Amino acid sequence: MKRIPVILDGDPGHDDAMAWMVAAASPMLDIKAVTTVAGNKDIENVTTNTLNVCSLFGIHAPVGKGAHGPLVVEGITAGDFHGKTGLDGADLPPSDRTLSQYSAVELMVRVLEESEEPVVIIGTGAQTNLATLLLYRPDLKEKIEAFYIMGGGIETGNWTPAAEFNILVDPEAARIVFESGVPVVMSGLDVTEKALVYPEDVKRIRSIGTPMGDIVSGWLDFFGETHAAMGYEGWPLHDPCAVLSLIKPEIFIIKDAHLQVETKGLHTRGQVLADFEDQERFNGKAVLDLDREAFIDELIKAVEHFNGREELI
Repeated sequence: MKRIPVILDGDPGHDDAMAWMVAAASPMLDIKAVTTVAGNKDIENVTTNTLNVCSLFGIHAPVGKGAHGPLVVEGITAGDFHGKTGLDGADLPPSDRTLSQYSAVELMVRVLEESEEPVVIIGTGAQTNLATLLLYRPDLKEKIEAFYIMGGGIETGNWTPAAEFNILVDPEAARIVFESGVPVVMSGLDVTEKALVYPEDVKRIRSIGTPMGDIVSGWLDFFGETHAAMGYEGWPLHDPCAVLSLIKPEIFIIKDAHLQVETKGLHTRGQVLADFEDQERFNGKAVLDLDREAFIDELIKAVEHFNGREELI
């Protein structure tokens, strides 16, 4: 089976890390580069987490440090939502990996230039790096198959009543990406708030009885406590939807749409609007629902992929 070349761009974060675990475990994906962007934490923190996560999952692709903040406004972070380290709940051994000599965008350019086939970019943070790539090298758009992103929400927001966090961090960047002409497959809150993990699912992961199972269940325990304090009975794993909508689209409901980002509204900045009727303007797809049990099964398969690879821990 010919593998799909991908670039992973994100700001780990528990759900970013688990999304990258799914990507690393998939025989369908060929990870060409991993790039970081400020969001869940500042750029230094998420880059350290990225190096540690890449070591943990045996991702040997180069890692490029990316944007410190949004294109035109002051940055925001998620504070301690993911804990002080950004990956609280399990202690990871420090990575012996080093950063690429190239920045995130320079690394993306090199991957696209060298690839013989179009590359999928999976974005699970703010889209600052993606937009910078498009502004810097618009000639490379034809080398991008699609952007698979976690971000947005058609019906609601989670950081404001209108806006989801990843989009709100840098709406101008998201607008550039959505209007680039490259197809966008958006896993927004409409689907990710249904990608719920329950305590019994964490027990299944812990019962695998491997170091990787212990790490992932530890992450989920911390994530669960954070969401329980907010009134959630289950806790949503947003970012794995962006990966799984690429490799397992059959477990999702996905609709063609015209997607656009609001950047000016006083109360609606960062909102994503979707038009499912005007076919001539369709610029991507919105992921709207999923088979939750199948989603959990795929997560568990990814954890089990690392059985017998304790040398990574």
